[in-house]
Amino acid sequence: MVQKVLIMGAAGKDFHVFNTCYRDRDDVRVVAFTATQIPHIDDRRYPASLAGAAYPDGIPIHPEEELGDLIREHGVDEVVFAYSDVSDDYLAERRRVVEEAGARFATFDVDATMIRSSKPVIAVCAVRTGCGKSQTSRKVVSLLREHGLRTIAIRHPMPYGDLAKQAVQRFATLEDMELHECTIEEMEEYEPHIRNGAVVYAGVDYQAILAEAEKEADVILWDGGNNDTPFYAPDLWIAVADPHRPGHELNYFPGRTNFERADVILLNKVGTAQADGIATVERNAADLNPDALVVRAKSPVSVGDPEAIRGKRVLVVEDGPTLTHGEMKYGAGTVAAEKWGAAEIVDPRPFARGEIAETFEKYPDIGRVLPAMGYGAKQMKDLEETINATDCDLVLVGTPIDLARVIDIKKPNLRVTYDLDEEGEEFQNAVLDAVGAHNGKAAAS
Repeated sequence: MVQKVLIMGAAGKDFHVFNTCYRDRDDVRVVAFTATQIPHIDDRRYPASLAGAAYPDGIPIHPEEELGDLIREHGVDEVVFAYSDVSDDYLAERRRVVEEAGARFATFDVDATMIRSSKPVIAVCAVRTGCGKSQTSRKVVSLLREHGLRTIAIRHPMPYGDLAKQAVQRFATLEDMELHECTIEEMEEYEPHIRNGAVVYAGVDYQAILAEAEKEADVILWDGGNNDTPFYAPDLWIAVADPHRPGHELNYFPGRTNFERADVILLNKVGTAQADGIATVERNAADLNPDALVVRAKSPVSVGDPEAIRGKRVLVVEDGPTLTHGEMKYGAGTVAAEKWGAAEIVDPRPFARGEIAETFEKYPDIGRVLPAMGYGAKQMKDLEETINATDCDLVLVGTPIDLARVIDIKKPNLRVTYDLDEEGEEFQNAVLDAVGAHNGKAAAS
């Protein structure tokens, strides 16, 4: 009997789960995807060109709010939860909805969704959004480059546009991001790698992406999104943890899996965290993953002109997902404002426009910083208008990209950047040893 399956997602892992676990199976029919977290990604279809011969009309994508009705309408047997950075309570509530509608509930199969590569794979994941994967990934690429190894970064999917066109994407220049009509969220992940001299791949079909990346790579860096698990079987699994949110490594899905299975737990931001928060995460690591190497690290911030901040009323713009479903109240911009003596962090909420105002309504706990939301032209325009309407002396941009390059900021602005400064040499040794071990096994076979 053919089983009817529905996959719950957010335009990323859901498609990968389908591609790796369901696309070519005769005993399963995926009747629909649902979408949430990201605006403007529902009311589309997963195209036939990616879905395969069994799906000549593609697969519809519906808002998650229709979940119960879809289960009943299609007689769904099983619902597979396939997105990330959600609490155990959130997951339990979705299970309740599914089971009350008459279907089984399951989370995605971690191991079945990890593709094997012929090249060494270093995976950078996290326990929550906003832990510091970006600077960790850049550090790994730079380290391997110093040792003569060409490292290709493959980024977690963010296919928010035409899915067929986005099947395999390669980014080597800033112009490539314009060519692919990237959102701010995509640029925040790709641009730092590009400026660091690395090539980035992303898209929808990660088997096809890997095949292309392997042609030019000595090492594959998996640069994860949110707190998702790797799409490729890693030779070294790095999980970045955040002592500013101690305990979150235990009760967020699937970040706990990263925490439990990592070879290296990188305890980031120790320079600005409380001692008890650091101790809590280290204690949880010892309990759940005693074999992991635990490395402490800082993410020091820098700006071009620190004195320009002193005494100013500043608008702080931070990475959007870190503030929204990542539940952080601040980021690099806030740290810089406090470090260099801003007189005030101006509350942007009275000045919010359009979809930015809607974001504050949806996430009322964000507080007095501005999330750099930009999942489309309308939202980017609303972000621009919000910044320019805010009564402030200076805009501090704590996003991973040069925001002034993509929107017209009419006020004085400074970009805040940050890097990884890990303690000791154990982290670097672990990366190099993993690459050497993979290559040694390949040569022996």
